Amino acid sequence: MKTNTGGSLMKKLMLALGLFLALPAGAAVTQAQDRYWGQDDDRRERRQDRRERRRERREDRGERREDRRGRDWDRYDNYGGSFQLRQTALNAGYNNGIEEGRKDRRKNDRFDYRDESDYRNASKDYSSRLGDRGLYQRYFREGFANGYEDGFRNY
Repeated sequence: MKTNTGGSLMKKLMLALGLFLALPAGAAVTQAQDRYWGQDDDRRERRQDRRERRRERREDRGERREDRRGRDWDRYDNYGGSFQLRQTALNAGYNNGIEEGRKDRRKNDRFDYRDESDYRNASKDYSSRLGDRGLYQRYFREGFANGYEDGFRNY
């Protein structure tokens, strides 16, 4: 009976020793797998982050494009009058304003479009065939202010 117990004890010891020796090898395999799985996760996260940053940059560009001033006439109020009056006044005012803004920037003058005589007169390219002079001047001044800012800021 003792030999049976001893053999069984020996088997148990060998099994325990085998498991004890196999554990670190199994842990190494598990660690390696975890490391590779982690790398895939890291790559996936980095790729997601890059996509997110690209998407945000596209959105920012779109917002800047919407915010950009200049010839985006929909940003101007509509006071009435004919389309030709509005477009002529806005174009003339913007073009004149951008010239004056660039001049003031070159001379290191302060930013103030209201001191320009063209802004005060607001009659460049006006024709009585277009319609009401006061309405023309209103559109012209809006275009001039926009153009002056773009010229002064060097857009």
